[in-house]
Amino acid sequence: MALWKEATAAQKDVPEITLDPTAKSDLEFAADLGSVARRSAPREGKETVIGGEITIVGRIDGAGNVRLAGRFEGDVNIDGDLTIETGAKLTGSVRAHAVMLGGEIEGNIDGALRVELMPTGVLNGDLKAGTLVVAAGSKMRGRVEFGWGEETSAKAQLTLGSRHAS
Repeated sequence: MALWKEATAAQKDVPEITLDPTAKSDLEFAADLGSVARRSAPREGKETVIGGEITIVGRIDGAGNVRLAGRFEGDVNIDGDLTIETGAKLTGSVRAHAVMLGGEIEGNIDGALRVELMPTGVLNGDLKAGTLVVAAGSKMRGRVEFGWGEETSAKAQLTLGSRHAS
């Protein structure tokens, strides 16, 4: 008993369809991209955009990323990233995971893990961050503290105290 069937004359003229090995890897790549995107979604979160022709007065609190292209007057306290586009202005204090400043902030940035002053960025206020990146052309007026974690400053105070005591 045969397990295959003889091809008829009509079936012999039909070209055989094969799966290109690169196409298969592209499909696998796309599947992998989908799974990576799902894993990184909670970290990235949603982004709220305040457009260029809009002025808002108030307060921003919550989790997620904020991109400011217009004007905002008030404090920003978010568990996410704040991006201030070139030409945008924020008047108020900022607490965020990371701040990318291409526009202007008139107020203090406190407790950010990373602050990046882009070439068009202007900060009029104090800055306290874990890491600071300053591009040529950016401007700042105020006090700056960066690179000092809470643990480091607490250890430094204890060390100074013991030196004075001896």
